[in-house]
Amino acid sequence: MRKALLLISLLMSISIFASAQERKVSGVVKDPTGEPLPGVAVVIKGTTQGVVSNISGEYSLMVSNENQVLVYKLVGYKDTEIKVGTQSIIEVSLEEDVEQLEEVVVTAFGLEKEEKSLGYAVQSVSGDELTQARETNIVNALSGQVAGAQITSSSGSVGSSSRIVLRGATSLTGNNQPLFVVDGMPIDNSNYSNSGPYGGADFGNGAMDINPDDIESMTVLKGPNAAALYGSRASNGVIVITTKKGKSAKKGLGISVNATVTMENPLRSPDFQNAYGQGSSDTYFEYVDGANGYGDAVDESWGPKLDAGLEFYQFEGYNADPTKRVKTPWVSNPDNYKEFFETGVTQSYNVAATNGGDFGSIRASYTYMDQKGMVPNTDLNRNTFTLSGQAKLSDKLRVDGSVNYTKTISGNRPTQGYTGENPVQQFIWSGRQVDFAKLKDYQNLPLTPEGAPGAGTPLNWNSQYQNNPFWVMDNSTNSQDKDRVIGNVRLNYDITNWLSFFVRTGGDIFTDNREYKRAHGLLDYPDGYYANSNRTRYEYNTDFLLSFNKKINDDFALSLSAGGNMMRQVYKYVGGTASQLELPGLYNLSNAKSGVPVTTSNYLEEKRINSLYASGQVAFRNYLFVDFTARNDWSSTLPKENNSYFYPSVTVSAVLSDMLQIDSPVLSMLKVRGGWAQVGSDTNPYSLRQTFGFRDTPWNGVLLPFESSTLNNPTLRPEITTSLEFGVDVRLFNGRMTVDMTYYDALSEDLIVPVTVSAASGYTQAIQNVGSMSNKGLELSIGGRAIEKTDFSWDVMLNFARNINKVETLGVEDLKSLDLGGQWNVSVQARPGETYGSLFGPKFSRVEEGEYAGQIIYDANGLPVIDSEYAVLGNYTPDWTGGISNTFTYKGISLNVLVDAKMGGDIYSMTTTWGRYAGVLEETLQGRESGIVGEGVVLQGDGTYVPNTTSVTAKAFNQRSYSNSVAESSVFDASYVKLRQVQLGYTLPNKLMGRTPFRDVSVSFVGRNLAILYSTIPHIDPETAFNNGNAQGIEFGQLPSAASYGFNIGFKL
Repeated sequence: MRKALLLISLLMSISIFASAQERKVSGVVKDPTGEPLPGVAVVIKGTTQGVVSNISGEYSLMVSNENQVLVYKLVGYKDTEIKVGTQSIIEVSLEEDVEQLEEVVVTAFGLEKEEKSLGYAVQSVSGDELTQARETNIVNALSGQVAGAQITSSSGSVGSSSRIVLRGATSLTGNNQPLFVVDGMPIDNSNYSNSGPYGGADFGNGAMDINPDDIESMTVLKGPNAAALYGSRASNGVIVITTKKGKSAKKGLGISVNATVTMENPLRSPDFQNAYGQGSSDTYFEYVDGANGYGDAVDESWGPKLDAGLEFYQFEGYNADPTKRVKTPWVSNPDNYKEFFETGVTQSYNVAATNGGDFGSIRASYTYMDQKGMVPNTDLNRNTFTLSGQAKLSDKLRVDGSVNYTKTISGNRPTQGYTGENPVQQFIWSGRQVDFAKLKDYQNLPLTPEGAPGAGTPLNWNSQYQNNPFWVMDNSTNSQDKDRVIGNVRLNYDITNWLSFFVRTGGDIFTDNREYKRAHGLLDYPDGYYANSNRTRYEYNTDFLLSFNKKINDDFALSLSAGGNMMRQVYKYVGGTASQLELPGLYNLSNAKSGVPVTTSNYLEEKRINSLYASGQVAFRNYLFVDFTARNDWSSTLPKENNSYFYPSVTVSAVLSDMLQIDSPVLSMLKVRGGWAQVGSDTNPYSLRQTFGFRDTPWNGVLLPFESSTLNNPTLRPEITTSLEFGVDVRLFNGRMTVDMTYYDALSEDLIVPVTVSAASGYTQAIQNVGSMSNKGLELSIGGRAIEKTDFSWDVMLNFARNINKVETLGVEDLKSLDLGGQWNVSVQARPGETYGSLFGPKFSRVEEGEYAGQIIYDANGLPVIDSEYAVLGNYTPDWTGGISNTFTYKGISLNVLVDAKMGGDIYSMTTTWGRYAGVLEETLQGRESGIVGEGVVLQGDGTYVPNTTSVTAKAFNQRSYSNSVAESSVFDASYVKLRQVQLGYTLPNKLMGRTPFRDVSVSFVGRNLAILYSTIPHIDPETAFNNGNAQGIEFGQLPSAASYGFNIGFKL
């Protein structure tokens, strides 16, 4: 604090000294129609000294001599230069320039800087680009548009979550996603879902509560060099969101209206076989098995041929009176999977009103979004209210702020994972003869008889293992009612024209109520089930910043900033569960079955971080820039002796084209840049001391305290990431073409790892600072206008990124791996010397050397041998990612096509494992009549190998090769190329509107996730995951991803 006060005193002393040598120039900047232009950068040429025009287009700054030239810059307008001379008032009218590329970007704390002065890589996406195809989740909207951003969507369910990672994982067990910042306020992007491999619902990621229609721009600060000022929470990068505030509004009221309706269908369905029906052998069907048609102990499809004129007792011929039961045709139903899903419909309507004048500007926006899911009886409804604005209180004092309220209601988010409540799992275990359409009207179906599983529920094609899927969707629900407020207010005071101060405060607050209802008769919950929970989280941030911007002499300019931040987080959870219910249909904890205790949980988590930071830039002749940052955090989650951690950064940017005075019609700008940075990362609350919980006992409700099996560490240190970054930025043909290339090398150390300890200690694991991990990579962005004619233009943007990750060490000699999650015998691991995200599990025995090296070993019965040793089967981390966007415009017609790709990486597919085991997939047709001779060798008694020649049944071969016992056969290359986005639109000329109030009327076709152009994995979309945590690379009964297409109309008044 003493250093900060000294710095403030020094800056004020400099201001008093310099003010006597300067004079004030002021004026108004207007557009071609004469309306004032806010947000115009007014800079003294050859320096970094400048100001920004206010809402009324007014500006004022100090100049030191008459020969200085003022440069006026605003995106979308041509730069204008005016010599000061003896003028004290300069009014300027800017000329529109639609070809101009963005030169000013939003950086840390929302500060705008000239792109050429930056010593690190950033990428910006405008609000128009985000909403082009009307994607409702802003994370998904970034797919293919940002180099180095790996984005994964979990499924096509309503409001499903998405995951984004920039430049690879930096933490072994912690969060690897970037920090989201809205108008300077950090927000929570956590996924408080319970989805996993064995069931649960996906309630979405936090950032999806931000309405895309309210976003002005998103700037992606990819690495520590760009994000260092945000401190410990920014070790994975930062996504800075700037919302619309009506700052571009002309005087008076302006209204914009936008309406979108899209339809969703499964992008990809498994390739089922339709030649053989339910049964357990090639020759007979076991549906009745003594139960006369209502039940069955077989749910596989290794039975008789379909469409061969056969008839059997099936569910549609069942009658409670045995004498009235009839056989029905044994025929295929090739579309039963598709017929289960409905066409999802998403409606989104946005109305925004802006008003601006000399006092400032204000913007109010309302968005209604209603989503009906592809899965029956699933829905999501969201109402978003936004109010933002800015005002000039005096010549020196300005205020701006925004508040966003979101109300989210869902009657049912579908259950996913390997559970009978997930309809996708039932299709993998189903007879290919089943007509699921006949199960939909379950109210008119007979009830399953008493004594059978699921007794009293509507009849299903198989009542031994599954309930009627349509009845399940209506009677197994996961509902949500969530309220969220995000807001901030900032007060900015210009002490002088080169010294300013702002203070800002705001918060992110939500309360999330959920209910889980399971009806009596569900096979997983025969006596019903009810649980509810309430999550409340709030985070408050208050920060301040003193900024100094001054030209020292004709060659040097200096910018300095110093400030601080106070952050407080509180998270509360209260929940209760009745695992069995007394009365059917009454969902309340008080309806718990007699003798079955209600389990409750109550959790409180608090965290605080106090910070001080400073940054500076020295500019030499406006072509050489040296920047530094320094930040110190004090975290409440670390021990007192280690809770203070300091991290600095330094970057250099050299505009060689200006430095060498290159005057070329081809080369507009050539810049080289480089930087070094360190950022820290703390840990979760309550990782230092042992904590206690309470569990129920059978003694009249007496609670028994218990201690966690994890040994916490009172000497934890922050995780530290050190990064080097180098890059080249090129502008060609007067800015018409851009090339940005970046190389980075980052090392994360002191990673916090749960290390297994001896059970004799009373614990199973202990928290330690022992791990390290590295990331090295290359990013490339190329963009520009390929063709430009009077009425036609073609813009192209290409993004490419390759990241090489390596787990350097887990810190403990005998610690060979760290489990990140998984299912059954397949786990996702961090293993020393390998890329983060190894898929580890059982494999086939193979010949190690010699003539048959690498071939699978078969036993004497002709079946593959499973190795007793587990092995690394693959890794989910891709080799490279990329995207290419093309935009064509002809008069009022525009066409945008975005294709993105992820090449490399692997995924384990549960659909393949159990689909082949159960005989429902197309590949299982091989050898149904003739048998299968597996490709491999048989070990002889003398230790030699001979080729396998033994034929086995298709069922025997598939059930040995695909099961819990072996995972190798279901690990596939997860590469893909997707047609991610298409938008075809037409904007009507305003003259056609005549005297009507309508302006800028546009209509367009929009589509997202429309096609998989390349993929080698069968049956599923390779871009899938059962959660958005670190355990990626596993598909485990996820709902299919959605292809969406529809129409959008917009206009202004």
